[in-house]
Amino acid sequence: MSITALTHAVRVLAAPGHRHDEILTPAALDFVGRLVAAFGERRRALMKERRRQALRLAAGSPLDFPMVTRSARADPGWRVAPPAPGLTDRRVEITGPPDRRTTAEALGSGACVWTADFEDATAPLWDNVVGGQLNLLDAVEQRSVTVVVQPRGWHLDEEHLECGGGPVPAALVDFGLYFFHCARRRTDAGQGPYFCLPKLENRYEARLWNDIFLFAQDLLGIPRGTVRATVVIETITAAFEMEEILHELREHSSGLALGYWNHLTSLVKTFGHRTDFLLPDRSDITPSAPFLLACADLLVDTCHRRGAHAIGATTDQFPGAVTEVRLGKEREATAGFDGSRVRHPSLVPVCREVFDASPGDRHRDAVEVTPADLLSVRRVSRPPTSDGVRANVRAALRYFTVWLHGQGTVTADGIVEDAAVAEISRVQIWQWLRHRLVDRETVERIVDDEIAALGAGSDVRGLFERTTMTGELPLFFTPDAYSRHLVRGTEAGA
Repeated sequence: MSITALTHAVRVLAAPGHRHDEILTPAALDFVGRLVAAFGERRRALMKERRRQALRLAAGSPLDFPMVTRSARADPGWRVAPPAPGLTDRRVEITGPPDRRTTAEALGSGACVWTADFEDATAPLWDNVVGGQLNLLDAVEQRSVTVVVQPRGWHLDEEHLECGGGPVPAALVDFGLYFFHCARRRTDAGQGPYFCLPKLENRYEARLWNDIFLFAQDLLGIPRGTVRATVVIETITAAFEMEEILHELREHSSGLALGYWNHLTSLVKTFGHRTDFLLPDRSDITPSAPFLLACADLLVDTCHRRGAHAIGATTDQFPGAVTEVRLGKEREATAGFDGSRVRHPSLVPVCREVFDASPGDRHRDAVEVTPADLLSVRRVSRPPTSDGVRANVRAALRYFTVWLHGQGTVTADGIVEDAAVAEISRVQIWQWLRHRLVDRETVERIVDDEIAALGAGSDVRGLFERTTMTGELPLFFTPDAYSRHLVRGTEAGA
């Protein structure tokens, strides 16, 4: 069975599910189709440019602050839009998948903001994607927490929807369905449609989002500037264009947030072929690493000079690590962040207490961060330990196992692990194999042990081998796993 939209034909290739008709209306699908018609080609061109940029950097081109945008960086006169209703207080935010249980916990958590994460915290089974939209629709009139939606990244497709003979970009699905159903309702409730944009790599990708916001607002008759978006700085190339990203999104910007694991993953993807970018055990990389401190300092300084909020990294710990969580949030408050993120509702009061106790004016003297500062991985580099290798293999396999069964997060050893943890785990194994810091036989032996301990099958082993133990590093595990298992495998009955 397929449903065809009114004008811009979008076909639903999945079987209908409970209440799916409330989200997949002809008008909503037509709206998504209009987005694809207007912006699909630009998105494809930007994905090609990502690949070209990766090849240039791999060939030795230096990574630096862009010369062509120097005038925008030097101009002291521009600011982003003032905070929108519901986004003036960012002291404590909670993030998690938009499933029914997590939605209820987030709305009752006492956090200022809830980020409903379709990206790293959601396994994109079709029922999860549409179910998440239903949960957002059901919660649209609540006012206890400001709702922010994090769509999937530009690199992902949604193969359950077809437009123009191909899959629809997943980001346009997540954005389009939420905006169509909830934007007017959110503005009527006194706030607006707010978003968190993951894995952007440069100002051009921010410009694309800004144009989408303008187009969507005009199409539905919503005033320009109603949309607001926080960009997560979690790729090394975006770290060199923070100011440019804010500039592109000026009237729609609600600041920048710090990504942690994805930032490390990006470093390996970009420079993993170089020995001066060898990362140590994952457990040994802390926010106090010089290159991470430099990124944090630059983010805070950039945001505050441009009137934007600077949001700290997400805390993955569970309640048992209260002391550790408090120390981490105190470091962020001292560094000048306006707020930070947690995953578990019980840690909301801890984060709030820290930022309540910090000075209201978090302005600091300007800092100077150089390209060398952002790339100073060598200062923490050392070979992996056997425990570190095993920990990464275990984390990747554990997450692949639950993800292939439709679960976007897993709790292990007091930590909530999502796709970002799986990504850094697998790319580090790839990096260590490439530079012969661990041999393939050792990794295969550990895989055997961990597969047996998890009771996992050949699908998990195959996914690990295809995305980790290869000559060329696949940039993400999700496209392969999604297409092979969640579309043509699990959901096709294979």
